Amino acid sequence: MRNLLERRAITRYMPETELLLSCARPQPVCVGADPGVLLPDLSIDELLGSVRDWELVITQAREHRVLPILFSRLSKTDAAIPADLMRRLQVENQRNVFHNLRNAAELIGVLSSFDAEMIPAMPFKGVVLGVTVYKDLARRPSGDLDLLIHHRDLKKAAAILMKRGYVLRTPLRADGTQVLPDNCEYQFQRQADGMEIELRWRLGHDLGLEWAWPRRQRAMLSTVEVPNFDTESTLLILCMHGAEHEWSRLIWTCDIAQLLTSFPSLDWNRVIKEAKRVGFHRVLAAGVLLARRVTGVAVPEDVLRSFEFDASASNLAGHFQEALLDALGSPSPGPKPMRNSQLLGFRDGLRLLRSPHFLRPNERDREVVHLPESLHSLYYLVRAFRLIRRRFGFRPYESGT
Repeated sequence: MRNLLERRAITRYMPETELLLSCARPQPVCVGADPGVLLPDLSIDELLGSVRDWELVITQAREHRVLPILFSRLSKTDAAIPADLMRRLQVENQRNVFHNLRNAAELIGVLSSFDAEMIPAMPFKGVVLGVTVYKDLARRPSGDLDLLIHHRDLKKAAAILMKRGYVLRTPLRADGTQVLPDNCEYQFQRQADGMEIELRWRLGHDLGLEWAWPRRQRAMLSTVEVPNFDTESTLLILCMHGAEHEWSRLIWTCDIAQLLTSFPSLDWNRVIKEAKRVGFHRVLAAGVLLARRVTGVAVPEDVLRSFEFDASASNLAGHFQEALLDALGSPSPGPKPMRNSQLLGFRDGLRLLRSPHFLRPNERDREVVHLPESLHSLYYLVRAFRLIRRRFGFRPYESGT
């Protein structure tokens, strides 16, 4: 067995970085001879003895939203850990547990209020992801509450939230239209406790509640059933969300790895077919390849080969991987600049352009410019202009369509 210094030289990363990467693994993984996986072969116990900068570990774990995962892994080790460090991590973890419990209670209350007014709503990410993918409400930090609704229900839903003490933070014009017409969400905040909610009516280019609702499942949040995305849709959404932010935080890679681990019977044919249909096959491929390379999570060989065959997806995964690992080794994380348009392949772009519904003008096109009814056919030109603009400044998770 090679000694610690020899393996440090091979992995090339600081022990603080290697510790976070090791904690990010959803379960012990046999790496084998796969040279594409940059998973350190150091155990957590060994790494703990070589960590010197615990402030960097805590700072980076907090920045990359993996403090609860770090605490969970360290609390199970037999290695000696500074007592003051464990106390700090325990305090941070308790804050996270309290925050997640508040989010869960608020989500249940909001969904109940929406249901009373017959407003369908689908929660995603956050606490629902924690209980379904991580199997533990406390294992994953949650920020705000995200809900997908029909655009037609936006006013009613907003009124309900305002009755619950929320204030709309999204800027609007005097006539009630949005200042940013490409926006696909309303952001709300409650001053009394800082609770934040985002109402979305689009994910991706053209994925609304009509896409998600028929395939919905149920999740148990405390003792209450709430609607939830099916596993295949969740994987695609997580890849879209990570791509939007250029995978600049470790938690988003952990989410993919944990989902693949928790649901080994995932229907890969279905998720790949759906990703191609909606134009995000490369987004899916890059996200899965990144999770594989960073965490070593198991991916079926045929799926892995098909994703690696897309040279652009493989290169993008390498870019995100390098940027993420560089960020983990410095106190100022941030992705390297890139052209987001690379995430849409040529065929994916053609699929989108061939979709009649995708090319049809919608309410956001009409918010860009107000035309008299006799000139409404010109909205097709407005839409074409917006699509071209977004093609070269592409943000996959934010619809704007």
